[in-house]
Amino acid sequence: MKTKRFTILHSNDMHGDFLAEVQGAEGNLIGGLALLSSYINKVREEEENVLYVISGDMLQGSMIDSEYRGISTIEIMNYLAPDVVTLGNHEVDYGLPHLLFLEKMANFPIVNANLYISKYNRRLMQPYVILNVAGFDIMFIGIITEAILQSLKMDEQIATFISLEEASQEVGKICNAYKDEDIDLTILLTHIGFESDQELAALLRPEWGVDMIIGGHSHTILDQPALVDDILIAQAGTGTDQIGRFDIVVDDDTNSIVEWKWQLIPIDSSIAEPDEHLTQFIDSFKEEVDRKYNTMVSRLARRLTHPRREEETTLGNLFADIFSQRAQVDVMFLGSGSIRGTELGPLVTLGDLRSIFAFDDTLFKLMITGAQLRQIFSHIMRAENRNSEGECYQVNQGVKAVYLDVSSELESLAIRGEPVVDDGRYTICLQGYHFTNSEPNLGLSGAEMTTIQPPHVVTTSARDVLEEYLRTNQNLKREVEGRLVFKATP
Repeated sequence: MKTKRFTILHSNDMHGDFLAEVQGAEGNLIGGLALLSSYINKVREEEENVLYVISGDMLQGSMIDSEYRGISTIEIMNYLAPDVVTLGNHEVDYGLPHLLFLEKMANFPIVNANLYISKYNRRLMQPYVILNVAGFDIMFIGIITEAILQSLKMDEQIATFISLEEASQEVGKICNAYKDEDIDLTILLTHIGFESDQELAALLRPEWGVDMIIGGHSHTILDQPALVDDILIAQAGTGTDQIGRFDIVVDDDTNSIVEWKWQLIPIDSSIAEPDEHLTQFIDSFKEEVDRKYNTMVSRLARRLTHPRREEETTLGNLFADIFSQRAQVDVMFLGSGSIRGTELGPLVTLGDLRSIFAFDDTLFKLMITGAQLRQIFSHIMRAENRNSEGECYQVNQGVKAVYLDVSSELESLAIRGEPVVDDGRYTICLQGYHFTNSEPNLGLSGAEMTTIQPPHVVTTSARDVLEEYLRTNQNLKREVEGRLVFKATP
């Protein structure tokens, strides 16, 4: 039996988390790419066969990334030198042409098997890569599903196989094409969420030989990997505060993993010293951004928070109220995922605001019936949507929706104290992303929501609305007041 040991380090959903944070009375550094780089380099020196992979969403979430439209991130990632990366949904935030430009900048392969140019039925990206490490051939296949399709819906030339069943077929197609090759290890790099990874694993045929799924998107922190049909499934939370590590033994005769150990390694100053060269490189971007954005916009009365996107938050309430007032609507549906941090204030700089509301978008105003409004709330408040993969919303003051989990139904819905009536007419406001993808996210198609009247563009920049409002309104505060209520029993 010929075996070989490998160490696979993996990150996901880094979201431009470049800088270390000081934590604790001792002033220990936590996270940041300089510490992460040192740890990766340390493992590369200590172990013989090391691979570092990233399962999507390198981009977005920091001022440095958004100011340079991802160019800074790719340059920094070139420094980290991952062996292979797969696409996440935020890799397309700056548009498809820019994604292809960033791909050309990368000194590492970016793989995706199920993003297609519709007219020619050709894959847009390199679908897989086979790396020969110590005489063993290791295949990496990239998979993403619905989220990236939603980001690209404006581009009719691009399509993707979005269901898990279709994604599994793409995996099978590639594995079948190489079944006569001596592929010793097959790894899927996915960006579909941990629950979907487990469902995908159950759909894969054993003869395809998939050994491992390293995923992202749901920001899941694990104690140990899941094991579905002998396929190991792992991811490493979000940001750069930790990294996943597999130490495995692969059998060349059976092309399988015969031993494995997995750890979620905390990245702090006790494990490595910051990489000084990378620190200087990042600082060169940071200094430019600080000069431009370190100006005060507003002062809040107190710190507002957004700890979980699945629930009503004080910061979500403030932002939803601002947009509702600007659009003059009954209900503002603000995507909770649009808020890319957990707290804001009391002092708010332009950089703070741009970081926490990183995704600028158009706001659309629509008129729908009360029955349709109840249908939307029933869809977004259902229990199965309130997980790390669902699309959740913050709503404005005056809205009170009560959902009963035991019966999976909307118990009541009122606006400004008045129950919503089915044949009434109500105005709502949506971000462009959610309007374009309303059917999966809200349970109503765009056609259904525009039967009464065409959509009206409130603003082409939601971020401008926030900035201008905060500049002219000081000492704002909000409380969690029961706008969205989830009840276990009647």
